[in-house]
Amino acid sequence: MNSKRINKVLVANRGEIAVRVIKTLRKLHIASVAIFADNDANALHRRLADEAYPLGNGPLKDTYLNIRKIIDAALDSGADAIHPGYGFLSESPELVEACEASNLIFIGPDATSMRLMGNKIEARKVAVKHGIPVTFGLMGSHEEILQMADTLPYPVLIKAAAGGGGKGMHIVWDKESLKPEMERASREAEKYFGDGTVFIEQYIERPRHIEVQVLADHHGNVIHLHERECTIQRRYQKIIEESPSPTLTEEKRQQICETAVKLCKAIGYRNAGTVEFLVDKDLNFYFLEMNTRIQVEHPVTEMRTGIDIVEEQIRIARGKEMGWTQEAIQPQGHAIELRIYAEDPANGFLPTPGKVTAYHEPQVRGARVDSSIDGTCSISEAYDPMIAKLSCHAKDRQSAIETAQHALKDFIIQGLTTNKAYLWEVIKNPDFIDNKIDTAFCSTHQEALLNALNESRNNLNVNDIAISFLMFDFCKRQVEQQPENVWEQIGYWRYHMQLTVDVEGKRIPVSICAAEAGKIKGKVGGMSFSVEFVHYDTHQLKIMLNGRTETVYCSVNDEQKTIVNFHGLNFTCFRTDQLNDTLDYASKESVNDKSKMVSPMPGKVVKINVKEGDEVNEGMVMIVVEAMKMENNIVASGNAKVKKILVTEGQMVDNKMQLIELM
Repeated sequence: MNSKRINKVLVANRGEIAVRVIKTLRKLHIASVAIFADNDANALHRRLADEAYPLGNGPLKDTYLNIRKIIDAALDSGADAIHPGYGFLSESPELVEACEASNLIFIGPDATSMRLMGNKIEARKVAVKHGIPVTFGLMGSHEEILQMADTLPYPVLIKAAAGGGGKGMHIVWDKESLKPEMERASREAEKYFGDGTVFIEQYIERPRHIEVQVLADHHGNVIHLHERECTIQRRYQKIIEESPSPTLTEEKRQQICETAVKLCKAIGYRNAGTVEFLVDKDLNFYFLEMNTRIQVEHPVTEMRTGIDIVEEQIRIARGKEMGWTQEAIQPQGHAIELRIYAEDPANGFLPTPGKVTAYHEPQVRGARVDSSIDGTCSISEAYDPMIAKLSCHAKDRQSAIETAQHALKDFIIQGLTTNKAYLWEVIKNPDFIDNKIDTAFCSTHQEALLNALNESRNNLNVNDIAISFLMFDFCKRQVEQQPENVWEQIGYWRYHMQLTVDVEGKRIPVSICAAEAGKIKGKVGGMSFSVEFVHYDTHQLKIMLNGRTETVYCSVNDEQKTIVNFHGLNFTCFRTDQLNDTLDYASKESVNDKSKMVSPMPGKVVKINVKEGDEVNEGMVMIVVEAMKMENNIVASGNAKVKKILVTEGQMVDNKMQLIELM
């Protein structure tokens, strides 16, 4: 293959992966072109790129999934190539073929490999043909599979043939659940991948999930960059990845990596890819699937090997030989990646779109942040809720975990609920540290993890949080009125001032007994305190509190409440002696009226299972709302009758809109 020049690349994606690709393009002195939907007009990837082309408004099929618009943008910009990132069209053979038809270089594998490995049924057949172990599987139409319901080795796993990321995947524990779960999985598969085909696979209990990063060029060279363990998952989606796997022996490590290379050679694969395996308790491994693209967790491998995988993708796409041989790959130390999502672990990991009011990345040695944002912004319900990835590298696993713990505490995201504190509890959990894990770790440890998180919050001194809030409140008001010198006047403070601070529902009485420039003394919660101002800069406040230096981050949300990040945890605070215009103090109506069902988040009604007059039982799914690539079931909390349905299928709703009324 002759070498091709690439001077300009259109990145057919958004969020952190688009930012990631643009940074490598900049390093290689290759011009970058971004694409953006209307709701991404101020997104970081658009601002970083050398050029940006709008995709307009509307659903994904009209924006980031619209191949014609993407090709036109590439041609109009004079781009030589398209990099698809991951997700969206990254595994679309139609995009590859459209690039070829328009004389554009696609930075990824060819359409044949993509089709072969993108369909899990066909991929299993290839694996079997080449002697690669797979689990029991059953393919066929819904009717054919249901005819075998009595003979299946329950539990089994329903999977979308064209799927990934846990979409269209459901565990079935008995034959009675098989039909409804197949219908649900098929519906999800059709929605996310345009193909409702599903199949049955044996469900291995307590498995490990281990994958191998591969690179292959057009000159017959295929290498692996070693393995990553991706066992910690929620909703079948990885949230923590690490390398090397703490599970495998050296013998098994070599076997699994060589198996991945064998598969790639068998299908004539080119560019970057990942071969995924399930590993049972006896370290037997089974081919799971192949992702024909760069993976979310690729920074883990980059940190250990020093190889820029995006750079190698571009090099391979140009027709050059890889810059590495297998013998040259000498990974060092241990790396761990944590995916930070806008979601609520205490509420079934439901996404929490909203406004980010403060953002600060950790400055910790050995830590790397790949992020979709760089400051205050809104996280849309239209896309996957991942905000950033925190990757940490150190000499060994324990050191990498400690680095990650430190970095997580210094990673500030305020304004919406995230899983950051939950991840911190996971990586300090004794079972995680001792590698006593499997893919069900989050579900089996959920109660313990949430209890530990609550304990971590309760162990902090609420009086210190109240004083930190008051100092920020003072600084903020003084800066707004006297920006030249925060402490020029006592101003807002009065001697012997009595006030009350609400910290997460706890009312803390504060008495100011003495104040002078930069120093305040008094009593809080019945205890004496002394606080001295050190430094204030937008969201960051440094104070001397009872002789200790404290750095806190504070911001104000749309309800005019202050979010205080104290020792890595966010607390919502406000003064009860100040009226808050956004609160309805006179409202007596309970927000927990179970007869008035609302959506857990903004989204679209995709299915209504009941009609007015129907009798419903506890747990029955009445309405399905889709938001942030996830289906959310609105279920009856008890036996009732449907009085009125207030929405229609396809309607957009918010988290305050009543969907259905029961009686």
